[in-house]
Amino acid sequence: MPARFLVVNVLNQGYMHKLFIVLLVLLAAACTRTDERTTSTAHSETDDANTLIFVTHNGPTTYYYNGDNELAGLEYDLATLFVKDFAPEYQLKFLVVNSVSDVIPSLLKGRAHIAAANLSITRLRQELVQFSTPYQQTQQQLVTLNEENTKQNRPIQVKDFNVQLANKKLAVPLGTSFEERLIQLKKSQPALQWQSIPNTNSELLLSDVANGTLDYTMADSHLVSIMQNYYPNLAVAAKVGEADNLAWAFSKQANPALVKKVNAFFAKIKKDGTLKHLIDRYYGHSERLNTQDVTVFLARSQSILPNYAALFKQAQEQTGLDWRLIAAVSYRESHWDPLNTSPTGVRGMMMLTENTAKLMGVTDRLDPVQSIPAGAKYLVKMIEKIPETVPEPDRTYLALAAYNIGYAHLLDARTLAMRLKLNPDRWSDVKKTLLMLRQPDYYTTLKYGYANGSAPVIFVESVRSYQNILEYHQPSHPANEQINVANLSKKQALKIALKML
Repeated sequence: MPARFLVVNVLNQGYMHKLFIVLLVLLAAACTRTDERTTSTAHSETDDANTLIFVTHNGPTTYYYNGDNELAGLEYDLATLFVKDFAPEYQLKFLVVNSVSDVIPSLLKGRAHIAAANLSITRLRQELVQFSTPYQQTQQQLVTLNEENTKQNRPIQVKDFNVQLANKKLAVPLGTSFEERLIQLKKSQPALQWQSIPNTNSELLLSDVANGTLDYTMADSHLVSIMQNYYPNLAVAAKVGEADNLAWAFSKQANPALVKKVNAFFAKIKKDGTLKHLIDRYYGHSERLNTQDVTVFLARSQSILPNYAALFKQAQEQTGLDWRLIAAVSYRESHWDPLNTSPTGVRGMMMLTENTAKLMGVTDRLDPVQSIPAGAKYLVKMIEKIPETVPEPDRTYLALAAYNIGYAHLLDARTLAMRLKLNPDRWSDVKKTLLMLRQPDYYTTLKYGYANGSAPVIFVESVRSYQNILEYHQPSHPANEQINVANLSKKQALKIALKML
């Protein structure tokens, strides 16, 4: 058994409740703190009356550095927005702990004011802390490999976990809602066994399942949908229990005025659409690709992308766009086939129209040396057309839609958004009105008329997913590192294209 595994043997049902609380608080508090760190918007490490400390942990659903080396994550954005709009008198600071099992102990020890860490509201946690108004729902899922799932004679039933998971390695992070759910299940299924692991997280355990070193784990549905884009061999074997509510947590002794402010904050962003917009930013694209899409993309990332990576990186140097975004656009357009030609006449790696090629000075659209930088520069032109007042990443998403459908139709969609009292600067709203460009009741009232608005929505959401996958597997290209490559001739491009057949 790996050294990091801690097997929890539950004694008898009468002690389960107290045992879990003791494990949650004492074991987590005993963990080493060597990896804890704080980040502050004012670069201050001093705690004072004007500092509001949020405790969180690293992960794609909480707090991380994105492809631009900027802090991101739903919890990071929510905390930043809360302090900006509801607590501007405070300096914002983050306490980043090793794992979710360290979050609540940090509150109980008075090391943070608020826990913003993708925490589910559970009965046992409510005995330790108080929670804000919920801001999101999620579903616990049992996850395994696709091939493991197909071996089962019948679908896995929660009531039969002790039988169907017998002799299988099931592991969950220590001190989580998944562990609490398993403890409850053990009351009716005494033979149920699992491993509770300290100093880990669901992302790592899902990776272990994908790599075949673990048979099963449990994770929240929104994280599973993200991780399936990175590991298409992951499968959901069963939904476990009812949906959970996610919320921020406070100590029982928290200032009531602070709790009231947080609840008012969530009420406001639910009402004005900000919360829905932020959730869409992080999860709205995660289910766009199916397993086959991701499998093929990962295979071509290994076999074809290396032939063109240098060209994409050169395009980054010329435009400032992340090379993985340019590569994602190219894959969505041509599947990295330099000779791709559509029935409508768009051609090449970036599927440029004849007019766009002339505009960008491209003489041969089938030459990737010309088409890749031209496509990237054209995307920059679309970004520059979007008002600078539109915040990122929405400005780039709107520009991608314009790249696909044309700037004129994007203008119509934004005009329609304003008419319907939606936000024309938010991709989550504009993608709704793009779909309306097919409906006579709407397009007949707009300047540029009918358009197949579903195409840019699919395009943008697919590009977002492909870019995220590339950012997960491919390193960034440093701004000060220049790429020098010999021109890839049309003949060489043909050889590469033939390999794809």
